[in-house]
Amino acid sequence: MITFTKRFSDTFYKEQRGLSLVSTLWILTILSVLAAQLLYSIHIEQRTQRNFLDRAKLHYAAKAGFEWTLAVMRTDQTPFDSLGENWAEPIQGQIDDGIQAGNLLNYQVTVTDEASKVNINTADAGLITNLLMQVGASPEDPLTQELANAIVEGRPYRTVRDLARVEGMTPQLLYGTQQAAALTQPANTQAGAASNATETGVPQAPATEAQPGLVDLATLYSLDASTDPNGEALVNLNTADEGQLTQLETQQNQPVFSQAEAQSLIQQREFDRFAALMDVQAVSDELFNNIQSRITTEDSNENQENQEDEENGGPQQGQNEDGQVNINTADVETLESLDDIDIGIAERIVDHRDSQGFFQNIDAIKDVRMLTQQEFIGIIDKITLEDGETRSGLINVNTAPVEVLALLPGMDPQKARAIVTRREQDPPDDAPVLSFTEEEITGNPFTNISQLSEMEEIDFNTFRELADSVTYRSHGYRIEASGIDAAGRAISTCVGIIDRTGDAVVVQYWRQD
Repeated sequence: MITFTKRFSDTFYKEQRGLSLVSTLWILTILSVLAAQLLYSIHIEQRTQRNFLDRAKLHYAAKAGFEWTLAVMRTDQTPFDSLGENWAEPIQGQIDDGIQAGNLLNYQVTVTDEASKVNINTADAGLITNLLMQVGASPEDPLTQELANAIVEGRPYRTVRDLARVEGMTPQLLYGTQQAAALTQPANTQAGAASNATETGVPQAPATEAQPGLVDLATLYSLDASTDPNGEALVNLNTADEGQLTQLETQQNQPVFSQAEAQSLIQQREFDRFAALMDVQAVSDELFNNIQSRITTEDSNENQENQEDEENGGPQQGQNEDGQVNINTADVETLESLDDIDIGIAERIVDHRDSQGFFQNIDAIKDVRMLTQQEFIGIIDKITLEDGETRSGLINVNTAPVEVLALLPGMDPQKARAIVTRREQDPPDDAPVLSFTEEEITGNPFTNISQLSEMEEIDFNTFRELADSVTYRSHGYRIEASGIDAAGRAISTCVGIIDRTGDAVVVQYWRQD
C-alpha cells in the first residue's frame, strides 16, 4: 500500500512538473511572439517616422525649388517669352538637409507657359470644337459641336478637370487615351476599351497612337498684359477718344488717324474682332449724310477755264459753279473743302480712286477704307478691343506646340509648323541682337505679332484672322516642383499657377501632393 501511494505520488509529481514545463514553454512562446510583434511595431513606427521625416524634408525641398523658380521668373526682363530662355529648361537644385549635417536634398522644377494652351473659359465654340477634334472627337458627328456648345454654356470652370461634369464628355477626351486607359476598370474587355463611342459620350475617331487629352492642351490661366512691346498701355479702339486715336502711330512712328478719320472711326466702332478694322469706312454713314448734297460724280463745267479761274477765286479743281465737288476729279485740297473731311480722308479717297477707278455714284465713296494692310500690321501690337490691364486666352506663338497653333483661325498644320520652325531656327545675320539680360537666348523668337506677317506662309488674310488669338509673351505660368529622393523618385510635389502681370508675382492656384 505504501509502495502504491509512493508510486502515485511520484507519477503525480512528474505530471505536475510536465504541465508546469509546458505552461512555461507556452508562456515563453507567447512572450516571444509579443516581443517580436513589439519589435516589429517599433520597427514599423521607426520606419514610418523616417519616411514621414524624409517626406517632410522633401516637401520643403520641393517648396524651396518652387520659391527659387519664383525668383528666376521675377528677374526675367525679356519683353517676350520663348522656349529659348532659361526658364523653359528643367531646373535642378539642392538645399541643405537642416537636420542631418552634410546631407543635401534634391529638387527638380519644370515651368510651363499657360499661354501655350487653349483657355476654355474664353475660347469661342469654334476653337473649342477644333480642340475637341484634336483630342480625338469625330469631326463628322454633330455631338462634337453639341459638346463644344455645352462647354461654353457651362463656364466658368475652376479647373480643367471640371469638364468631366459636362454632359457628353468622355475620359478619353478629357484625359487622353493613355491616362484614360489607366483609369479604366480591369473588368472592361479589350473590345469595350477599344470602342469608339460611349453610351452618352461623343464618338471618337479611331486612334492609331496615343492622343493627348484636354488636361494636356487646355488651361484656365493664360494671361498677358495689355501693353505694347515697349511697355506702354494699349489703345482700346472701342473706347479711345479722338486725341488718343490721333496719337496712335505704327512701329515706324508714322501717325495713322487724322482728326477727321478718328471722328469717323468713333462713329462706326463696336468692334469685336481686329479683322473688322479692315472694313471700317473712311467716310462713315454719318459723315456721308452730311456731305452727300455737296458731292457728285457727274461732269459739269470742269474745263480749262475753271482751272484757270482758281487763282482768281473761281471754282477749284473738281468743283462746279454750284459748289458741288466731283469726287472723281477733285484733288486733295478740293476734297478738304467738304465739311468734316481733312487731309487724311481726302488722301484716302484719292488713293482709292487711283487704284480702283472712278466712283460709279456718290454712295461708292463709302467703299473707301480707313486702313491699309500695312497700317493694320503696323498698329496691331499697339491696340486692343477691350478694357483691362490684362488679356486672357491668347496663345503664345513662341511656346505653343504645333497641335495648338493649328487650331487657331486661319491656321493649318503646315502654317503651324512654319511658325515653330521660324522660332527655333538661328536668327538672320542682320537681325538685331536680343541682349535684354546676361541670359543667352536660343532660337529666333517673335518679339511682336506683326512679325508673323513677314512669313511667307502667313498671308494677310491669315494674319488678320490670327491677330485676335495670339501673343508673343505670357504672364501666367505653371510651376511644378518635386522633392527627389536618392533613387531619383519624386516623393513630394507642389504645383502652382502664377500671375506676374503686376509688380508682385501672385500665386493664383496651389496644390500640394
